[in-house]
Amino acid sequence: MLTKRIIACLDVRDGRVVKGIQFVDIVDAGDPAELAARHAAAGADEIVFLDITATHEGRGTLLDAVRRAARQLFVPFTVGGGIRTADEAAAIFDAGADKISINSAALARPELIGEIGARFGAQAVVVATDARRAPGRPITEAEVFVAGGRTPTGRSAVEWAREAESRGAGEILLTSMDADGTRAGFDCELTAAVSEAVQIPVIASGGAGNAQHFTQVFREGKADAALAASIFHFGIHDVRALKAELQRDGIAVRLPC
Repeated sequence: MLTKRIIACLDVRDGRVVKGIQFVDIVDAGDPAELAARHAAAGADEIVFLDITATHEGRGTLLDAVRRAARQLFVPFTVGGGIRTADEAAAIFDAGADKISINSAALARPELIGEIGARFGAQAVVVATDARRAPGRPITEAEVFVAGGRTPTGRSAVEWAREAESRGAGEILLTSMDADGTRAGFDCELTAAVSEAVQIPVIASGGAGNAQHFTQVFREGKADAALAASIFHFGIHDVRALKAELQRDGIAVRLPC
């Protein structure tokens, strides 16, 4: 049986990890390298580092912060934010990343997915999707936003996930903007809609508040992995304790040594 992955996310702005609610009300959570090391030691299967203002500010990812975090890690490390070309992706890999995450640039030029995959392998390409429900519309019409959740695209999250897969994405990182930072639970309906539409792994993001939320998104949302930030950063839930609870719920996870 394949194990479900627990991923700790570092949303980075100006070299510091931050966290907000529904992409606003940002507060400081700490140093990226220190938090990356703490989460990995506690049993996180992977670490994701997202430079959340790089695209909006029209700059590349903060490479020094990536290098500092990468030096602390012994688990897979994904980096995203401001990556617009395969050469920029190469710089991120050189800084220590195992995978890269692309969002706005992939929607602007979907060919980028295949270009990066051709050089580094599809397993190294994660397409991040920030989606918001359309009031009164079917879940399959949840809309994709770019530029850190600032700009609507008119694209369906389900439709975009299918295209990203067809262009060579290795994984989909799906964030529910409605649930983000609320700690009220993942959007299992949205996650299931995307998971059922593609064959590649789907990482659920947005809304984690307790162990039961993870169990629900793995069972009802059919997610392959689940990502969280604030519940780990602020000591609300240790990864080791979370995994022990998931195992008791019958969810297959890799327990830390």
